[in-house]
Amino acid sequence: MTPQHISDRLEIQDVLVRYCHAVDRKQWDILQTLFTDDATVDYSAFGGPKGPAGELPGYFIDVLANVRSTQHTISTSLIDLTEDHAVVRSAAQVMMISDAPNDTDHVLFVGLWYRDSLVKVADGWKLRERVQEYSWVHNVQSAHNG
Repeated sequence: MTPQHISDRLEIQDVLVRYCHAVDRKQWDILQTLFTDDATVDYSAFGGPKGPAGELPGYFIDVLANVRSTQHTISTSLIDLTEDHAVVRSAAQVMMISDAPNDTDHVLFVGLWYRDSLVKVADGWKLRERVQEYSWVHNVQSAHNG
């Protein structure tokens, strides 16, 4: 591995982690900087948008309206890298807490895979395409019934 290859891999991992923090902190302006202007997403596996990445802030604002807290994690990223393009598959888990009856917390968990395509542009690596793949959910049904 060359020093440039190592640097690129670290920068790509940083984009993936910044995405998680931007969503959890509801920093929609930062979220947008992680995508190219023509980026697309496919979040249909969980009922989300399929189209321009610019739709994500509105989608998250709606989905998180009744959620007190979220924590996104990403791990086991498999990065296939060329000079200016990368294909990445990463495991992700999302924990969400909302209010439940009787002043209790409702905690639900979602497991998914991200399939990403990133490109190297003048100011670093950016997501050009992000697809969510369904893996598992836990405690989601009671969230809708509670």
